[in-house]
Amino acid sequence: PLFVMWSGPSYVCLRWQQALSAFLLLSLVDSFTYSTLRSGVVNSSSLLAKNVAIKSEEEDKNNEVGWKSRPAFPELARSNNKSNAGVAVKNVKSSERVPWDALRFVEQSSKFISRPKIPFLEKNPEPIPVLPGDVIWKAGGSSSNNNGNQFLFAPLDDVVMGGASSSEFDNETGIWGGTVTAANSGGFVGIRSTPFSVAPLDMSQCTGLVISLRSRGDGQEEKRLKAVLRDSTDFNGVCWTSCFDYRSKGSEWNILSGLLNKNNKNADNDMTAIKLPFSEQVPTIFARTVPDQTFDSKNVVGFQLVYSKFEYDDALNDKFALGDFSLQLTEMSVY
Repeated sequence: PLFVMWSGPSYVCLRWQQALSAFLLLSLVDSFTYSTLRSGVVNSSSLLAKNVAIKSEEEDKNNEVGWKSRPAFPELARSNNKSNAGVAVKNVKSSERVPWDALRFVEQSSKFISRPKIPFLEKNPEPIPVLPGDVIWKAGGSSSNNNGNQFLFAPLDDVVMGGASSSEFDNETGIWGGTVTAANSGGFVGIRSTPFSVAPLDMSQCTGLVISLRSRGDGQEEKRLKAVLRDSTDFNGVCWTSCFDYRSKGSEWNILSGLLNKNNKNADNDMTAIKLPFSEQVPTIFARTVPDQTFDSKNVVGFQLVYSKFEYDDALNDKFALGDFSLQLTEMSVY
C-alpha cells in the first residue's frame, strides 16, 4: 500500500506527459501534411494523371498482339507473353478437357525434324532452281517415277500444342480430312511437308505459289485456309502465310488471293487453282505477325496448309466451323 501511494502520482504524471507528447506530435504531423497537400494540389493531380497514364500504357503493352521483334526462342516467349498466340488464350478458350494424346504428338512432330549436317563432312546442298509453271508436288507422285515429289505431306494438328483435333492425309490421292475440336483450347488441323529429300527450292524466278484444290462438300459452303511457306528448317521458324477462301459446297468459288478457274458448273470436277503471290505473304510465328522480315525465295524448305479458328494477331477466322473437315489437294506449282 505504501508503494502504491508513493508511485501513483508519478505514474499518472508519466502517462499525462506521454499523452501530451503524442498529441503534439500528431498535431505537428497533421499540420505538415495539410500544408503540404494544400500547397501541392496541382502537383498531386499531375502525379495522379501520370500514374493513370503509366497504368494505361502498361495495359496497352499487355494487349499487344504482334511480336515487337523476332523472338530468339519462340516457345519461351510465347509461354511468358500474356497475349500468347492471339485468340487461342484471350478470346476463345474452351472449358472442355480431354486426355492429351502424347503418343500422337511424338508421331506427328518427329516427322518434320531435319537431321543436322555433320560439321566439316557434309555441306548444305545447293538449292534447286524452280521456274514458273514447274510442279513441285502432285498427288500420287513418288520418288520412284520421273514426276516424283521430293517431299510428302503429313498431318500437323493442334495436338502439338495440347489440343485434341486430328486429321489424316493420303499422299496418293491428296485427300485430307479430319475433325476439329476446341477441346483443350485447341482448334486447328494442318498438313506440313516432310524434310526435302534432295535440296531446298530456289523460287527467286517465280512470283507466287499455285495450289490446286478439289471441293469435298461437308456442309459448310465457304472455308478459309492458310497456306504457309518456310525458308528455314527451324521447327517454329517464321511462317510466310497467305489466307484464302474457297467454297467447299456448291459450284461457285470465292478465292481471296485470285482465281484461275471460276464458276465451274461440273460438280464432279469442282476444282480450282489458287494463286498466292509471294509479295502478299504475312510473316508470323504462333499466329502473331513478326516485323522486319524478308522472304528468302532462294531457300524454300517447307510448305503447309492449315484450317484454323485463328488468323493473325487476335483475329478470329469467321469462315471456320468445328467438326468434320475434308478437301483434296491435287497439285502445287509456281507461277
